[in-house]
Amino acid sequence: MRAVWAASGKLDDPLADLRSDLFRIPEVPQGWTKVKVVAAGLNFHDIFTLRGLGMFDLKFPLILGNEGSGTLEDGTEVVIFPVMGNPDFQGDGTLDPDRHFLGELTQGSLAEYVVVPERNIVRKPKDMSFETASVLGVAWLTAYRMIFTRSGLKAGQRMLVQGSSGGVATALIQLGRAAGMEVWCTGRTEEKRALAMKLGAHRTFLSGEKLPEKVAAAFDMSGETTFKHSMDSLDLGGTLVCCGLHSGGMFAGVDLMKLFTQSINIHGAYAGNKEEFEKLVTFVAEKKIEPYISKILPLEKAEEGLREILEGAVQGKIVIKV
Repeated sequence: MRAVWAASGKLDDPLADLRSDLFRIPEVPQGWTKVKVVAAGLNFHDIFTLRGLGMFDLKFPLILGNEGSGTLEDGTEVVIFPVMGNPDFQGDGTLDPDRHFLGELTQGSLAEYVVVPERNIVRKPKDMSFETASVLGVAWLTAYRMIFTRSGLKAGQRMLVQGSSGGVATALIQLGRAAGMEVWCTGRTEEKRALAMKLGAHRTFLSGEKLPEKVAAAFDMSGETTFKHSMDSLDLGGTLVCCGLHSGGMFAGVDLMKLFTQSINIHGAYAGNKEEFEKLVTFVAEKKIEPYISKILPLEKAEEGLREILEGAVQGKIVIKV
Protein backbone atom coordinates (compact mmCIF):
# COMPACT_ATOMS: atom_id res chain seq x y z
CA MET A 1 0.00 0.00 0.00
CA ARG A 2 1.03 3.64 -0.38
CA ALA A 3 2.11 5.26 2.88
CA VAL A 4 4.03 8.19 4.39
CA TRP A 5 6.46 7.05 7.04
CA ALA A 6 9.55 7.88 9.06
CA ALA A 7 12.58 5.67 8.47
CA SER A 8 14.08 6.99 11.71
CA GLY A 9 13.86 9.99 14.03
CA LYS A 10 16.14 12.97 13.45
CA LEU A 11 15.94 15.49 16.28
CA ASP A 12 17.59 18.39 14.41
CA ASP A 13 16.36 17.57 10.89
CA PRO A 14 12.96 15.90 11.28
CA LEU A 15 12.10 15.72 7.58
CA ALA A 16 15.40 14.09 6.60
CA ASP A 17 14.15 10.52 6.94
CA LEU A 18 10.57 11.11 5.79
CA ARG A 19 9.52 8.62 3.13
CA SER A 20 6.55 8.43 0.76
CA ASP A 21 6.68 4.94 -0.67
CA LEU A 22 5.17 1.48 -0.59
CA PHE A 23 4.73 -0.15 2.83
CA ARG A 24 3.42 -3.56 3.81
CA ILE A 25 -0.19 -3.57 5.05
CA PRO A 26 -0.11 -4.34 8.80
CA GLU A 27 -1.54 -7.65 9.98
CA VAL A 28 -4.97 -7.60 11.64
CA PRO A 29 -4.84 -9.17 15.14
CA GLN A 30 -7.93 -10.63 16.75
CA GLY A 31 -10.18 -7.85 18.02
CA TRP A 32 -8.75 -5.36 15.52
CA THR A 33 -10.06 -4.21 12.15
CA LYS A 34 -8.71 -2.72 8.92
CA VAL A 35 -9.89 0.70 7.78
CA LYS A 36 -9.51 1.94 4.21
CA VAL A 37 -8.41 5.52 4.84
CA VAL A 38 -10.20 8.31 2.99
CA ALA A 39 -8.77 11.32 4.85
CA ALA A 40 -6.28 11.92 7.66
CA GLY A 41 -5.40 15.05 9.59
CA LEU A 42 -1.83 16.19 10.20
CA ASN A 43 -0.71 17.14 13.71
CA PHE A 44 2.34 18.55 15.44
CA HIS A 45 2.58 15.11 17.00
CA ASP A 46 3.80 13.92 13.59
CA ILE A 47 6.76 16.29 13.96
CA PHE A 48 7.54 14.82 17.38
CA THR A 49 7.62 11.38 15.76
CA LEU A 50 9.92 12.59 12.99
CA ARG A 51 12.21 13.95 15.71
CA GLY A 52 12.18 10.59 17.45
CA LEU A 53 10.33 11.96 20.47
CA GLY A 54 7.43 10.30 22.27
CA MET A 55 6.06 9.08 25.57
CA PHE A 56 7.39 5.63 24.63
CA ASP A 57 10.40 4.31 22.72
CA LEU A 58 9.48 4.60 19.05
CA LYS A 59 10.22 1.69 16.75
CA PHE A 60 11.01 2.66 13.17
CA PRO A 61 10.03 2.47 10.37
CA LEU A 62 6.78 4.06 11.54
CA ILE A 63 3.85 5.25 9.44
CA LEU A 64 2.80 8.76 10.50
CA GLY A 65 -0.75 9.93 11.18
CA ASN A 66 -2.68 10.05 14.46
CA GLU A 67 -6.24 10.54 13.24
CA GLY A 68 -8.42 9.75 10.28
CA SER A 69 -11.66 8.62 8.72
CA GLY A 70 -12.52 5.96 6.19
CA THR A 71 -14.54 2.83 5.50
CA LEU A 72 -14.66 -0.72 6.81
CA GLU A 73 -14.66 -3.70 4.46
CA ASP A 74 -18.49 -3.71 4.45
CA GLY A 75 -18.57 -0.05 3.39
CA THR A 76 -19.48 1.38 6.82
CA GLU A 77 -18.19 4.95 7.09
CA VAL A 78 -16.21 5.48 10.28
CA VAL A 79 -14.01 7.88 12.21
CA ILE A 80 -11.12 6.61 14.34
CA PHE A 81 -10.86 7.33 18.06
CA PRO A 82 -7.08 7.88 18.28
CA VAL A 83 -6.26 7.07 21.92
CA MET A 84 -5.21 3.47 22.34
CA GLY A 85 -4.24 1.57 25.46
CA ASN A 86 -4.88 -1.39 27.73
CA PRO A 87 -8.30 -2.90 26.87
CA ASP A 88 -8.67 -4.09 30.48
CA PHE A 89 -8.12 -0.63 32.02
CA GLN A 90 -11.13 0.58 34.01
CA GLY A 91 -11.97 4.29 34.28
CA ASP A 92 -10.93 7.40 32.34
CA GLY A 93 -8.82 6.15 29.45
CA THR A 94 -6.67 9.30 29.50
CA LEU A 95 -5.31 8.06 32.86
CA ASP A 96 -4.39 4.62 31.54
CA PRO A 97 -0.59 4.25 32.09
CA ASP A 98 -0.42 2.41 28.75
CA ARG A 99 -2.30 5.04 26.76
CA HIS A 100 -0.80 6.14 23.46
CA PHE A 101 -1.84 7.74 20.21
CA LEU A 102 -2.44 5.95 16.96
CA GLY A 103 0.87 6.12 15.09
CA GLU A 104 2.96 6.07 18.25
CA LEU A 105 3.30 2.36 19.06
CA THR A 106 1.28 1.23 16.03
CA GLN A 107 1.42 2.14 12.36
CA GLY A 108 -0.48 5.38 11.71
CA SER A 109 -3.16 6.66 9.36
CA LEU A 110 -1.12 8.31 6.56
CA ALA A 111 -1.60 5.28 4.37
CA GLU A 112 -4.16 3.55 2.21
CA TYR A 113 -5.05 1.28 5.15
CA VAL A 114 -4.73 1.49 8.92
CA VAL A 115 -5.34 -1.28 11.46
CA VAL A 116 -6.92 -0.32 14.79
CA PRO A 117 -8.73 -2.03 17.68
CA GLU A 118 -12.44 -2.52 16.99
CA ARG A 119 -13.21 -0.51 20.14
CA ASN A 120 -11.57 2.53 18.50
CA ILE A 121 -14.12 2.61 15.68
CA VAL A 122 -16.94 5.18 15.78
CA ARG A 123 -19.60 5.38 13.09
CA LYS A 124 -19.35 8.61 11.08
CA PRO A 125 -22.55 10.68 10.96
CA LYS A 126 -24.14 10.42 7.53
CA ASP A 127 -24.04 14.15 6.78
CA MET A 128 -20.48 14.68 8.06
CA SER A 129 -17.75 14.83 5.42
CA PHE A 130 -14.72 12.55 5.64
CA GLU A 131 -12.55 15.68 5.81
CA THR A 132 -14.38 17.00 8.89
CA ALA A 133 -14.34 13.59 10.55
CA SER A 134 -10.62 13.16 9.87
CA VAL A 135 -9.55 16.13 12.02
CA LEU A 136 -11.61 15.45 15.16
CA GLY A 137 -9.24 12.95 16.73
CA VAL A 138 -6.40 14.96 18.29
CA ALA A 139 -6.67 18.78 18.37
CA TRP A 140 -10.46 18.85 18.35
CA LEU A 141 -10.81 16.12 20.98
CA THR A 142 -8.27 17.94 23.16
CA ALA A 143 -10.18 21.21 22.74
CA TYR A 144 -13.48 19.49 23.58
CA ARG A 145 -12.05 18.06 26.80
CA MET A 146 -10.52 21.43 27.72
CA ILE A 147 -13.86 23.25 27.45
CA PHE A 148 -16.50 20.70 28.38
CA THR A 149 -14.67 18.52 30.92
CA ARG A 150 -11.89 20.55 32.51
CA SER A 151 -12.91 24.23 32.48
CA GLY A 152 -16.30 24.16 34.20
CA LEU A 153 -17.52 26.88 31.83
CA LYS A 154 -21.21 27.51 31.28
CA ALA A 155 -22.88 29.23 28.34
CA GLY A 156 -22.47 32.99 28.51
CA GLN A 157 -19.19 32.94 30.42
CA ARG A 158 -16.03 34.53 29.03
CA MET A 159 -13.07 32.42 27.89
CA LEU A 160 -9.59 33.30 26.64
CA VAL A 161 -7.78 31.32 23.95
CA GLN A 162 -4.03 31.87 23.87
CA GLY A 163 -3.63 31.84 20.12
CA SER A 164 -5.81 32.29 17.08
CA SER A 165 -4.68 30.04 14.27
CA GLY A 166 -3.34 26.66 15.47
CA GLY A 167 -5.29 23.42 15.38
CA VAL A 168 -6.30 23.43 19.05
CA ALA A 169 -6.86 27.22 19.09
CA THR A 170 -9.21 27.20 16.10
CA ALA A 171 -11.07 24.22 17.56
CA LEU A 172 -11.47 26.04 20.91
CA ILE A 173 -12.83 29.11 19.12
CA GLN A 174 -15.35 27.19 17.04
CA LEU A 175 -16.46 24.90 19.88
CA GLY A 176 -16.66 27.75 22.38
CA ARG A 177 -18.77 29.88 20.07
CA ALA A 178 -21.08 26.96 19.28
CA ALA A 179 -21.51 26.28 23.02
CA GLY A 180 -22.54 29.88 23.70
CA MET A 181 -19.37 31.19 25.36
CA GLU A 182 -17.99 34.71 24.96
CA VAL A 183 -14.76 33.93 23.14
CA TRP A 184 -11.67 36.15 23.44
CA CYS A 185 -8.37 35.32 21.74
CA THR A 186 -4.81 36.54 21.48
CA GLY A 187 -2.75 36.56 18.30
CA ARG A 188 0.71 37.73 17.27
CA THR A 189 -0.36 39.16 13.91
CA GLU A 190 -3.34 40.99 12.47
CA GLU A 191 -3.84 38.12 10.02
CA LYS A 192 -4.15 35.57 12.84
CA ARG A 193 -6.51 37.75 14.83
CA ALA A 194 -8.65 38.26 11.73
CA LEU A 195 -8.90 34.50 11.31
CA ALA A 196 -10.08 34.17 14.92
CA MET A 197 -12.84 36.73 14.29
CA LYS A 198 -13.85 34.89 11.11
CA LEU A 199 -14.19 31.65 13.10
CA GLY A 200 -16.42 33.23 15.73
CA ALA A 201 -14.28 35.02 18.31
CA HIS A 202 -15.98 38.04 19.88
CA ARG A 203 -12.79 40.00 20.59
CA THR A 204 -9.07 39.62 19.88
CA PHE A 205 -5.95 41.07 21.49
CA LEU A 206 -2.23 41.22 20.92
CA SER A 207 -0.28 38.43 22.56
CA GLY A 208 0.42 39.43 26.16
CA GLU A 209 -1.93 42.44 26.04
CA LYS A 210 -3.69 43.23 29.32
CA LEU A 211 -7.36 42.38 28.99
CA PRO A 212 -10.04 44.99 29.81
CA GLU A 213 -11.90 42.43 31.93
CA LYS A 214 -11.08 39.10 33.58
CA VAL A 215 -12.13 35.75 32.14
CA ALA A 216 -13.64 32.66 33.74
CA ALA A 217 -11.26 30.28 31.95
CA ALA A 218 -8.04 30.53 29.95
CA PHE A 219 -6.83 27.89 27.52
CA ASP A 220 -3.07 27.71 27.05
CA MET A 221 -1.23 25.72 24.39
CA SER A 222 2.05 27.66 24.38
CA GLY A 223 3.27 27.16 27.93
CA GLU A 224 6.17 29.20 29.23
CA THR A 225 5.64 32.29 27.05
CA THR A 226 1.94 32.74 27.79
CA PHE A 227 1.38 31.01 31.14
CA LYS A 228 1.76 34.12 33.32
CA HIS A 229 -0.57 36.11 31.07
CA SER A 230 -3.14 33.31 31.31
CA MET A 231 -2.92 33.37 35.11
CA ASP A 232 -3.15 37.18 35.24
CA SER A 233 -6.24 37.15 33.01
CA LEU A 234 -8.32 34.92 35.29
CA ASP A 235 -11.14 36.10 37.50
CA LEU A 236 -11.50 34.89 41.11
CA GLY A 237 -12.01 31.14 41.07
CA GLY A 238 -11.03 30.99 37.41
CA THR A 239 -9.57 27.99 35.64
CA LEU A 240 -6.47 27.60 33.49
CA VAL A 241 -6.35 24.55 31.22
CA CYS A 242 -3.03 23.69 29.58
CA CYS A 243 -2.43 21.19 26.79
CA GLY A 244 0.99 22.04 25.39
CA LEU A 245 4.27 23.91 25.42
CA HIS A 246 4.72 24.97 21.81
CA SER A 247 6.67 28.09 22.86
CA GLY A 248 9.40 25.89 24.32
CA GLY A 249 10.57 25.46 27.87
CA MET A 250 9.48 22.66 30.15
CA PHE A 251 8.69 24.77 33.21
CA ALA A 252 6.45 27.81 33.70
CA GLY A 253 6.61 29.72 36.96
CA VAL A 254 3.39 29.83 38.98
CA ASP A 255 2.46 32.74 41.27
CA LEU A 256 1.58 30.67 44.32
CA MET A 257 0.13 33.65 46.18
CA LYS A 258 -2.32 34.25 43.33
CA LEU A 259 -3.00 30.55 43.06
CA PHE A 260 -4.40 30.13 46.57
CA THR A 261 -5.62 33.64 47.44
CA GLN A 262 -7.71 33.82 44.25
CA SER A 263 -8.71 30.14 44.28
CA ILE A 264 -7.28 29.52 40.82
CA ASN A 265 -7.67 26.06 39.29
CA ILE A 266 -5.00 24.65 36.96
CA HIS A 267 -5.69 21.55 34.87
CA GLY A 268 -3.83 19.62 32.21
CA ALA A 269 -5.59 18.02 29.25
CA TYR A 270 -4.40 15.05 27.22
CA ALA A 271 -6.71 14.36 24.28
CA GLY A 272 -9.91 12.75 25.64
CA ASN A 273 -11.64 9.47 26.32
CA LYS A 274 -13.95 7.44 24.08
CA GLU A 275 -17.12 8.91 25.59
CA GLU A 276 -15.88 12.46 25.04
CA PHE A 277 -14.92 11.62 21.46
CA GLU A 278 -18.38 10.28 20.71
CA LYS A 279 -19.94 13.39 22.26
CA LEU A 280 -17.62 15.59 20.19
CA VAL A 281 -18.59 13.85 16.94
CA THR A 282 -22.28 14.26 17.81
CA PHE A 283 -21.84 17.91 18.86
CA VAL A 284 -20.02 18.84 15.64
CA ALA A 285 -22.68 17.09 13.57
CA GLU A 286 -25.65 18.61 15.40
CA LYS A 287 -24.20 22.14 15.40
CA LYS A 288 -23.13 21.72 11.76
CA ILE A 289 -19.63 22.96 12.60
CA GLU A 290 -17.14 22.99 9.73
CA PRO A 291 -13.65 22.73 11.27
CA TYR A 292 -11.25 25.22 9.75
CA ILE A 293 -9.17 23.28 7.22
CA SER A 294 -6.66 25.49 5.47
CA LYS A 295 -5.38 22.97 2.96
CA ILE A 296 -6.23 19.54 1.52
CA LEU A 297 -3.32 17.66 -0.04
CA PRO A 298 -2.93 14.26 -1.72
CA LEU A 299 -0.95 11.61 0.14
CA GLU A 300 2.05 12.14 -2.13
CA LYS A 301 2.31 15.78 -0.97
CA ALA A 302 2.11 15.12 2.77
CA GLU A 303 5.66 16.47 3.17
CA GLU A 304 4.42 19.90 2.08
CA GLY A 305 1.90 19.94 4.91
CA LEU A 306 4.37 18.61 7.47
CA ARG A 307 6.86 21.29 6.49
CA GLU A 308 4.23 23.99 7.08
CA ILE A 309 3.61 22.60 10.56
CA LEU A 310 7.33 22.42 11.29
CA GLU A 311 7.81 26.04 10.19
CA GLY A 312 4.79 27.27 12.15
CA ALA A 313 3.07 28.46 8.98
CA VAL A 314 -0.09 26.36 9.20
CA GLN A 315 -3.47 27.76 10.16
CA GLY A 316 -6.17 25.44 11.46
CA LYS A 317 -5.81 21.92 10.11
CA ILE A 318 -4.22 20.32 7.06
CA VAL A 319 -5.96 17.23 5.68
CA ILE A 320 -4.40 14.51 3.57
CA LYS A 321 -6.72 12.79 1.07
CA VAL A 322 -5.79 9.22 0.32
